[in-house]
Parts: sequence; structure tokens; C-alpha cells
Amino acid sequence: METRTSVAIGLLVFSFYFARIASGNIDFPKAQDLTWSSYNFKTILTWGPKPTDYSYTVEYYGVGKDRDRNPHCIRTKNTDCDLTRMLTNLKESYYADVLSEPERGTTSDIVEFPHTRSERFCPYKDTLIGRPDFKIEVNKDTDKIILYIKDPIAAVYEDDRLLNMRDIFKDDLKYRVTYRRAGSTGKKVKITDTSEMELDAENGESFCFSVQAFIPSRSSGKQLGEMSRPQCSPKDDKPLLEEYGLGVIAGGILAVTVLLIMVIALVVVCCRRRRTVVRSEKENVPLSQAEP
Repeated sequence: METRTSVAIGLLVFSFYFARIASGNIDFPKAQDLTWSSYNFKTILTWGPKPTDYSYTVEYYGVGKDRDRNPHCIRTKNTDCDLTRMLTNLKESYYADVLSEPERGTTSDIVEFPHTRSERFCPYKDTLIGRPDFKIEVNKDTDKIILYIKDPIAAVYEDDRLLNMRDIFKDDLKYRVTYRRAGSTGKKVKITDTSEMELDAENGESFCFSVQAFIPSRSSGKQLGEMSRPQCSPKDDKPLLEEYGLGVIAGGILAVTVLLIMVIALVVVCCRRRRTVVRSEKENVPLSQAEP
């Protein structure tokens, strides 16, 4: 009796589920954890979960603007959508809606599909600026170290040309340079408004540098870009006296002299002990053995 009841309930549930699918009235799970990820203006929206018997469609729109769709993100089984080429006005704020819809080739009578809205995103204010490259030049005539910073390339085209960060941010782009003397742990910071920076190289000393983009108009948590790899300037080959100073050289000579005296004294002591041992052995040899 219990088995027949269980089978009947199972058939009823299956029939109800099948009827909902046939009529197109099945509910689809909403997208979750919508996240904007933007690096050098390459902007991707991600979400979850992975769809099974349904798909996702992404709509994006500026504040107060009409909705639009990326043709590559319509009824897709993916859980990410590249919107880099869609968000053309970099200073505008955007939202995105991820709709849960039937799979391709199927229909539904649902009037409004379940959807989830993203947080607001502004490329100009929110994209992470990658680490810049730079080269170091030492001017021995003026005792200056010059940094030449290369503006990172953006994933943005204008007239079929890739723009860099200076093209986009213009005077709003600055660089934060962190530097220290080679071999020292004390750090200093200097902000430069351009892509070059000069530093006095005292007596040809070597300095180590790290550089990152700095956008002061942004909120405090998004002003700094990614830190570059550190680089150090070459150190001049200076005369020994100028490099180490008279005191250090005199101390070194004294240390070598003391060490040499100790070695000589040790050798003399060893030789004397050896002679004493040999003399003692001869004195202890019986006369009959000593003479043939």
C-alpha cells in the first residue's frame, strides 16, 4: 500500500513538473553574486550559478538610459560577459541585469523573467590600472637619476588605435614613486604629474624605485594602481678611498695586520713545539740504539 502511494505521489509531482515545462511556466533560478572585474578598462561581469536547463541574458544600461544587450551574452550558458566594447562612455555609470531565461530553441509564457541587478560601475572611477613599466637613466654630468615611465595601455580603441592611460585620464593621471637608497630600508615617496621624475644622485649612489599610477580624483580606496616591479639604478665605480672613506680603509688594514701577526705567531709556536718534541725524542733514545 505504501509503495503504491509513493509511486502515485511521484507520478503526480512529475506530471505537474512536466505540465509546467510544457506550458512554459517553470521558474528559473536567479543569478547570484554579480561582480564587476575591470583591469586597464577591460571589463567583465561574472555571476553564478552554472545553468542547467535554462540560460542567461545580460542587459546593460547607463543611469537613465535605454537598455542594450551584448549579442554574445544572449541566452548563454556562460556565467561571464565581456562588456569592454559596450561601455563606450568611460565616465558614465552603468548597471547590468542578468536575466534567467529558457534555453535556446525553447519558449516560455513567462511575462517577466527572473533577473538580478548588479552594483553601479563606472569604468573611469573603478577600473584597476595595471603596473607601469619604466626605465632608469643616470646623468653623471648633473648627478641626477631620471625615471621615464611608460603609460600602461588600455583596452580601449579610438580610430582603431589602442589608447593608453594618459590618453584617457590626461592631467588627472599622476604617478606615485616609492624609492630608497640601495641597501637601506627607509623609504620615501614622491608624486609626479608627468611620466618623468628626476632625483639627485648624491655621489653616484644607487637608488631602488617602484612606481604606481595615482588618480587623486577617485575615492581613497581606488586612487592607486598596481605596483610596478622594483628596479635599481647602477652604482658608480668610485675610487676606493672615496667609496669607503679613510677610517674604513685604515680599520681594514689594521684588521689584516693583526690577523697576519696572529698567523705568524701561531706558526712560530708550532715550530718551537715541534723542535721541542724532536729534541725530547732524541734525548730519550738509548745510547746503544743511537750509535751503530
